[in-house]
Amino acid sequence: MLNKTVIDQLRQKVGAGNVYHEREDLLVYGYDATPEIAGVPDVAVFPENREGLRAALEVSRSEGLAVTPRGAATGLSGGSAPCRGGMVLGLTRMNRILEIDEENLTLTAEAGVITVDLFNAAAAKGLFYPPDPGSQNVSTLGGNVAENAGGLRGLKYGVTRNYVMALSGFLYDGAEFHAGNKCVKDVAGYSLRDLLVGSEGTLGIITEATVRLINPPQEKRTLLAYFRNIRTAGEAVSKIIAARIIPATLEIMDRTTINCVEDYARIGLPREMGALLLIEVDGHPAVVAEEAEGVRKILEEVRADLIRQAANTQEALQLAAARRTALSAVARVSPTTILEDTTVPRSRLAETFAEIERLSEKYRIRVATFGHAGDGNLHPTAVTDERNREEIARVHAFFSELYEMVLSIGGTVSGEHGIGIAKKGYLLRQFGEGGIGVMRRIKHAFDPDGRLNPGKIFLDEGVPAESPIPGGTNG
Repeated sequence: MLNKTVIDQLRQKVGAGNVYHEREDLLVYGYDATPEIAGVPDVAVFPENREGLRAALEVSRSEGLAVTPRGAATGLSGGSAPCRGGMVLGLTRMNRILEIDEENLTLTAEAGVITVDLFNAAAAKGLFYPPDPGSQNVSTLGGNVAENAGGLRGLKYGVTRNYVMALSGFLYDGAEFHAGNKCVKDVAGYSLRDLLVGSEGTLGIITEATVRLINPPQEKRTLLAYFRNIRTAGEAVSKIIAARIIPATLEIMDRTTINCVEDYARIGLPREMGALLLIEVDGHPAVVAEEAEGVRKILEEVRADLIRQAANTQEALQLAAARRTALSAVARVSPTTILEDTTVPRSRLAETFAEIERLSEKYRIRVATFGHAGDGNLHPTAVTDERNREEIARVHAFFSELYEMVLSIGGTVSGEHGIGIAKKGYLLRQFGEGGIGVMRRIKHAFDPDGRLNPGKIFLDEGVPAESPIPGGTNG
């Protein structure tokens, strides 16, 4: 608990309405979208501009407070949970779009701008910002950059990192940084911009970003394919990519997810099917026609049970919206959903689906699997109840064994959700002590006192005992 003098100082420097210190208010800022992980900060501060943020950092240094940067808190690895108390530094009130530069095809915005608002602002100028995380209606640009967020269009268009041209912000010691610019080519010095993207708020606090924009595709076609067997769907994905067809979207949902989405959205999905693929090709009309036909031929070759094309734009948007509701739909089924982020080489999708099925039976848990199949990025999601500790132990054992298989075939423990608190043990498995040691050196160079988003990424940076860490041990 901070003393009244410190609170008064913050209220004076940042604005009384931007500082929260009562416990009932602070509880709201103690967690993100990750189950089982929560903390309570000593204070939550929401600056409205760079001067206010600088002042908040000055107070945090004078009091020796840890600082946890926070956007919309839609993260799924505990990255914005303040596991060591201190100050939650919210960026959501720094939410202005500062410039759309149509000559250089860039947009510059503050960290708190909502992703879909950025997309719509670009679209109003006839331009296209491709990154589209599933939480785009609430997630922020700063959070997307900090987590290197992906999305449904990642297969063809890439992830957030591929569009960030420049970043500005502060280090914990108050030093300002400006990394990158609007130049298409720039190899001057170390690429600090690329280092900061995906650093999960552990190196610096991002206040502004400049992103590149592109021309929107001229045409789109959306196909839907159903399969009795999810492994056949995985085979179809591999064959589509091997044919060098790169759809804008290539998404998958298993039977459990199909039924959850149908319960939620009521759009007529066939409940008896083992999987569906949602495939969108876009670009020049001639290329779209050729690629759509190529996809259809492959689906016929692998004997998809049903293939249909969206009749119009409205139906295509409805199908994409249904896929975006997958997590929300699954979350309605049980009090707790533990969603993971396993990513494998696309040629190994079918065997990964088989392993998920085998392990879910072995550990007697219900798992809904959906994700960005074209990227090899799957989200096996355990439907459970964290109050049932015996079942939760089986869930974590399931994921632990699944990740052993994923790493053995050249996969990664996170395709887009980051490491945060939840995946520290898994990260150590992937990189070993040597790789983690290099990351520690980088962290120390930026934040030698370890005050910026502590307790994240590195396993021995402890968290409270009540916050279990899947894949590792409590700190």
